[in-house]
Amino acid sequence: MSSVRVLVGTHKGAFVLTSDAKRKRWDVAGPHFAGWEIYHVKGSPVEPNRLYASQCSGWFGQLIQRSDDGGKTWDAVGNQFSYDGALGTHQWYDGTPHPWEFKRVWHLEPSLTDPDTVYAGVEDAALFRTVDAGKTWHELPGLRQHGSGSRWQPGAGGMGLHTILLDPGNPERIFIAISAAGVFRSDDAGKTWRPTNQGLRSQYIPDPTADVGHCVHRIAMHPSRPDVLFMQKHWDVMRSDDAGESWQEISGNLPSDFGFPIDVHAHEPDTIYVVPIKSDSEHFPPDGKLRVYRSRTGGNEWEALTKGLPQQDCYVNVLREAMAVDSLDSCGVYVGTTGGQVYGSADAGDTWAPIVRDLPAVLSVEVQTLQ
Repeated sequence: MSSVRVLVGTHKGAFVLTSDAKRKRWDVAGPHFAGWEIYHVKGSPVEPNRLYASQCSGWFGQLIQRSDDGGKTWDAVGNQFSYDGALGTHQWYDGTPHPWEFKRVWHLEPSLTDPDTVYAGVEDAALFRTVDAGKTWHELPGLRQHGSGSRWQPGAGGMGLHTILLDPGNPERIFIAISAAGVFRSDDAGKTWRPTNQGLRSQYIPDPTADVGHCVHRIAMHPSRPDVLFMQKHWDVMRSDDAGESWQEISGNLPSDFGFPIDVHAHEPDTIYVVPIKSDSEHFPPDGKLRVYRSRTGGNEWEALTKGLPQQDCYVNVLREAMAVDSLDSCGVYVGTTGGQVYGSADAGDTWAPIVRDLPAVLSVEVQTLQ
């Protein structure tokens, strides 16, 4: 019988939530790494009990944790990292006379085919990869060496590489998104990159239609249609039907086109979800009502999903990594809030219920569907 594992990263530890296919009763394990920022936890799609976690502290720096038993136990891996043979400590350096080090790992993306291969997006923006289950990591330097790098700027949360999408039909193709630079695509497994931001417009940069400099908050795809991408941007919800070559706005009748997460229904590639917030300066739901919005038409036409969500005096935020879907027959949708709640819907968003309350502020939510 199928079951579900929800992986939650918070400001003060990681939590593992498990349930059967009915998704009505949940077991909560944690906090793992209590007191540490856990920016992201994600499992391998080919080895379900293999999990990776980004563990960060202002005092002790960055660690990568790995579990081989579904989160019951963990091992710190990669306490020493290499770049062309140069050893660092618990942070990554590029081996130059003036070492470059990043602040934290924002996103971990395990390979679709190999449980020992994982990509890591970091702040300041760079992309790394391990092929030995996290023991050693190497930068894919073509991204930072792209000629547009001098025009990348940090968003309010930092200049993080926060999204990595792997094309299931083309192992050479990778999409990444950086705040605030935009979307980049590689067609040679990360050796070279080019910006794919045509159609984006950002009023707060010198050239509103520049090829880079856009504050992209999140991108998503359905694995059956990897050329169709959806984006939540700093103002605007966008869609591309040509693998990022061009973008069109699909904000439609949303109450606000500002927000952070975006995701796609597991079985309906034109059904997408966003969580609008009031503005770039007021990071809470419009009218104090937490509403997930769903479009069944690939954008433009949106409906508010409210049943079971707080509809008064709610001033939480849902961050860019804090939404996920499962792949059960009735697709489940999950959101985590900065108020420490994780809400789940077992019916594609029609109704919601809190899975757990009173966690630390939720930074990320990922879901595994287990057989």
